[in-house]
Parts: sequence; structure tokens; C-alpha cells
Amino acid sequence: MADIKFDIVKSLGILSEGSRGWKKEVNVMSWNGRKAKMDIRDWDENHQKMGKGITLNKEEILKLKDLLNEIDFDELDME
Repeated sequence: MADIKFDIVKSLGILSEGSRGWKKEVNVMSWNGRKAKMDIRDWDENHQKMGKGITLNKEEILKLKDLLNEIDFDELDME
């Protein structure tokens, strides 16, 4: 498997922490020297290991923001 290079350009926040100490983080990241994107995934405490995540460009983030603002979360049956 090819070596994946990443750079956390800016940490935006932590969404949650799991029982193993891993944190679900929102970061602006550059992957393999490419233009930075927003990234949401689990990280170990040293940012050496990562879980599967999702990476979104600016256009996708703005669309997600609009969608979330339209949702009435009181109507949803979720935790």
C-alpha cells in the first residue's frame, strides 16, 4: 500500500471521544500535497492512526451547512 501523507492545516474541533480515547475530529487537511479540504474522522491521541472518514470540498461543506440548517431535529427519531 502506498504511503499516505497528510498535513492537518487547521484543527476546527472535536465532535466526540470514544472509549479507547480516539477522537472524532473536524480538521482542514491536505492529503498527499493536494489542496486542503475539510475532513471528519477518528484519530488516536497522537494522530498516528486514523479511522475511516469523509473529506469534503468547500462547495460540499456549504451545501451540507444549508441542509443541516433546514432540518428540524426534533422530528427525527435519533440519538
